[in-house]
Amino acid sequence: MSLKPYILAIESSCDETSAAVMHGQKVLSNIIANQTVHEKYGGVVPELASRAHQANIVPVVQQAMQEAGVATEQLQAIAFTQGPGLMGSLHVGVSFAKSMGMSLGIPLLAVNHMQAHILAHFIQDEVPSHEPAFPFLCLTVSGGHTQLVLVKSALDMLIVGETIDDAAGEAFDKAAKVLGLPYPGGPMVDKHAAMGNPNAYRFTTPRIPNFEYSFSGLKTNLLYFLREKNNEDSTFIAKEVNNICASYQRTIVDYLLKQMEAAAKHYDVMDVCLAGGVSANSELRKKFRTTADKNGWNAFIPPFSFCTDNAAMIGIAAYFKYEAKDFAPITATPMPRIEWGR
Repeated sequence: MSLKPYILAIESSCDETSAAVMHGQKVLSNIIANQTVHEKYGGVVPELASRAHQANIVPVVQQAMQEAGVATEQLQAIAFTQGPGLMGSLHVGVSFAKSMGMSLGIPLLAVNHMQAHILAHFIQDEVPSHEPAFPFLCLTVSGGHTQLVLVKSALDMLIVGETIDDAAGEAFDKAAKVLGLPYPGGPMVDKHAAMGNPNAYRFTTPRIPNFEYSFSGLKTNLLYFLREKNNEDSTFIAKEVNNICASYQRTIVDYLLKQMEAAAKHYDVMDVCLAGGVSANSELRKKFRTTADKNGWNAFIPPFSFCTDNAAMIGIAAYFKYEAKDFAPITATPMPRIEWGR
């Protein structure tokens, strides 16, 4: 049995600069620096994000190492997010990892951000947790992606369904924007939905073949609905924001789980998982468990701290790659788009 490696992991795919130190599957530290600079723009500005990463990465890595109580000489590999993500943001993390790896003479591990979200279920934190058994189905929902992935092993995944246009996270953010809610939009929709009636209004969901998703039509439906109602009563949104959010959120959640349920039955899995930043949504978490219970499936959702972008999930994916000796060359480059799993 091989000794558990110490791995420094770096995540910089979007607007969080994060560094974690892993000892095997155990998290020793997981530091995240958020970028508040984007709030006044209502969304992430790529150029500002890359500049913030440049300012944050050294102190974040230093804090992660100090909190873990691990010296650089103890590290056996350095992992980084290779993609998908914003080019400028990825470049900062990749360049730092390569420079540090070269200076220490240790190997590099290039990680797919979306696969890392899925493998967050295998992180061993302070609270003991059960792990899903292979093969399992994972519904991965984030700001830029919505995917159903059949996970055969830590290094063998098959995308069995995904959005053909916009992601569910984008649908939440777009709704928040047209409703005049502050950034980040998804959590604000969730907050208002908790105070509203999910059956107040009906929104359309597309009929897409197989296990694919589509959210562009739903966004358009909401826009036309609000325009019509606002023409009738200019105070409509202000008065009905809670009911609108609740109804819109219910539509998205039910649609996500309908496709997941069909895919899980088709592939005859017993374990279903939820991952990605949108998995923090309270309604999605609740109905996900209800759907699993109804079908006799085991349901798995990572702790909140591992749902959004963080370096610990990069570290756990890197651990499996380290065990398989799947190291990255020094010529590895950022990949804003990665074709995988099909």
